[in-house]
Amino acid sequence: MRAAEEAAFARGITAEALMDEAAAGIARCVSRFFPHPGRCIVFAGKGNNAGDAFAAAELLHQDGWQIDLRLAFPEPECGELARKKLTSLRSALRRHQNTRAAHSPTIVLDGLLGVGATGELREPIRSACREINRLREEENAFVVAADLPTGLDADSGKPDADCVVADIVVTIGYAKRGLIADAALEHVGRVELAPLREVEAAAAGDSDATIAAARSLRHLLPRRAFSGYKNKFGRVGVVAGSRGLTGAAVLCALGATRGGAGLLRVYVLEDTYPIVATSAPPEAMIQPVESYEKLIDEPVDVWAVGPGLGQARADEILRLIEHSPKPMVVDADGLNILSKHMDVLERAAGPRLLTPHPGEMKRLAPGGNDMSRAQSVKAFCDRYAAATILLKGSRSIIGQHGQPDSYNTTGNAGMSTGGMGDALTGVCAALMAQQLSAYDAARLAAWICGRAADIALFSGSVSQQSLLPRDVIEHLGHAFHELQQST
Repeated sequence: MRAAEEAAFARGITAEALMDEAAAGIARCVSRFFPHPGRCIVFAGKGNNAGDAFAAAELLHQDGWQIDLRLAFPEPECGELARKKLTSLRSALRRHQNTRAAHSPTIVLDGLLGVGATGELREPIRSACREINRLREEENAFVVAADLPTGLDADSGKPDADCVVADIVVTIGYAKRGLIADAALEHVGRVELAPLREVEAAAAGDSDATIAAARSLRHLLPRRAFSGYKNKFGRVGVVAGSRGLTGAAVLCALGATRGGAGLLRVYVLEDTYPIVATSAPPEAMIQPVESYEKLIDEPVDVWAVGPGLGQARADEILRLIEHSPKPMVVDADGLNILSKHMDVLERAAGPRLLTPHPGEMKRLAPGGNDMSRAQSVKAFCDRYAAATILLKGSRSIIGQHGQPDSYNTTGNAGMSTGGMGDALTGVCAALMAQQLSAYDAARLAAWICGRAADIALFSGSVSQQSLLPRDVIEHLGHAFHELQQST
């Protein structure tokens, strides 16, 4: 990032131009999550990070936000560009101060320190960080950090003891490696990217990791042709559900239908057929089977195997995983069955996307307790080069041999409830049926499901405690729209 900035400066791009573009990105992000203006408390240091915050606050003020300033240093100590943006903001506030509406949101904009800060926090920054965290805990303020939370090391992700806990980090230009480190998980919530066009043009080189953002995923979903019909968008076969676990099959089916599959057939054993048939979406065809032995010959383009399946028919499921030439998403009990016979994965006849949560990952790759999540994904992909893995969790990681690890940026803690993975499996399978690779389908599905959860939460209709998989499924269309309209 620093090298790319220097290259942009050498080409005549000014620091103020980059600051204005960064500020516009921060303000856009706030408006997207909070369409109704409220109160914005700006905590600012004295460098360019403060300037970004001041300029963003002025744009928010223009949109109707009430702005409160909390300066950590006397104004004369601020840098020249930060002082210029502060003067402009104060002038705007003197001309007109917005009135806060009842029940409107309160956000805190963290503009204390940027990527240039190193070492432990010092006063007065430490006290400011403590106050930000107090506002978040005691007054339910929503914290937005400019570039990275103050107190987080931009490279290692190591947090200071008083590091700001940010609900959203609007990272400028490129994501900083510290934001995706395991050590940062409790301090970095949602990650949003505010691109800088001139810095992007100046950057060069490849990375072993990337973040999934709307603008980098949009090309994966082209407009559908006028001549398209259901067989053009893939036939998904779901093998899921068992007595007592039929809801998993239904959620997987709903995810597949809302994910865009052209045709969907759910294969269930005869003893669970009546329950699934009465609760499944009417768009799904429910097929009772005596066993899973002959499913390999079914006219299916992509399989989704495992949610709520149980392990009573493990041998039949293993044969399907090994011998079907069609792409397959393997989740839940499918993973538990596979974990005892990993040699089957090496002989699989087609692409396999595995979607474990951390506990399932430990069963698939035992002995990785001392590894970071990224290290465990890399080790797994090196060992099983033909497989793709989506390691679920905060900032889910998608890995495939020969591809950069992709970190998801959407979602919230409300997704920590049973059934979310079942819906994700269905969406993954639907996207693969629309000709996406396992790697791209996993990246897109994780982003779409997480964004749908965010939309449901910020619409005010649900809370983190009440968010359900069905809420995510109902908002998938909004997430697809946002993706396709991104610039």
